[in-house]
Amino acid sequence: MLEDWAAVARTINERVHELGWKQRELAERSQVSQAIVREIQNHTVERKRSDRTLEALAQALGLHPQHLLAVLHGRIPPAPGQPREDMEDAVSARLAVIERRLSEITEQLAALRGEIAVVLSRPDRR
Repeated sequence: MLEDWAAVARTINERVHELGWKQRELAERSQVSQAIVREIQNHTVERKRSDRTLEALAQALGLHPQHLLAVLHGRIPPAPGQPREDMEDAVSARLAVIERRLSEITEQLAALRGEIAVVLSRPDRR
């Protein structure tokens, strides 16, 4: 399965912005070196990081410990307080991806239904 480090960077950057933190504060709170935090946040160096590094960052950001790992692998992140998942379970990983895609398709269909209803309700339609 492909790894999406750009999505990890976006997730971290959005959360850091929400919290009003600087990069240094995230590094200190997570006990991850600022150089590594910078590389991940800026998506400048794409290389394998340990699961512990991503878990430390996630916890420092107030997310579920496996949140960033899930984002990395295109899975739906667990909510804070949920039990830890077996990230190596290939079937569960694929089901989570399918579930996310199905949810996206459902939202698109709902939007299309709304647009069709608008078109059909126009008085000039004959």
